[in-house]
Amino acid sequence: MSRGLFVTLEGGDGSGKSTQASLLEQWLAEHGRAVLRTREPGGTPVGVEVREIVLHHRGDVAPRAEALLYAADRAHHVATVVRPAIARGDVVVQDRYVDSSVAYQGAGRVLDAREVRALSDWATEGLMPDLTVLLDLPWDVAQGRLQDARTRYDRLEAEAGEFHARVRDAYLGLAAAEPERFLVVDATLPVDEIAARISERVEPLL
Repeated sequence: MSRGLFVTLEGGDGSGKSTQASLLEQWLAEHGRAVLRTREPGGTPVGVEVREIVLHHRGDVAPRAEALLYAADRAHHVATVVRPAIARGDVVVQDRYVDSSVAYQGAGRVLDAREVRALSDWATEGLMPDLTVLLDLPWDVAQGRLQDARTRYDRLEAEAGEFHARVRDAYLGLAAAEPERFLVVDATLPVDEIAARISERVEPLL
């Protein structure tokens, strides 16, 4: 049986995570690997309910409550979806994980990033990805993409530019601190070039 693998895609909204996850899923299937593609929040029926609250609720959600909601979703998702898939020998390709909480709830909401990380570590029993792909994109470029694509209110996208600048800086800081886990890719590059860089990094892990 093939060894299970856990790959996450991170970055701001509009950076192309869904596109690259789809292309990676296709590439892995062509290489004979069973793939589970999922996301946070929303990768389980429980997660769908959490997603509605944290992303689409128009009222106020306290920052600590928001962080706890993401952690609750993550605990259930890892226990019921991610760990079983890895145990089967699948490759899990996931849109957002622990680093999203550190960047968005830690830096974005100005909470203690170490506490946010510790909360997720507890929720997941310490499960970390084999590879995290960070699609780095300035917020002004992302805004232009999102204006053409979004049809529904999103609480995080609606935040001011300063919020998104903190999130981007946090992501780059995480990548600098763990270069062996992260692949940072300029998300303004052509889609096929980004996909090639990702598959090149994934291939030795298979």
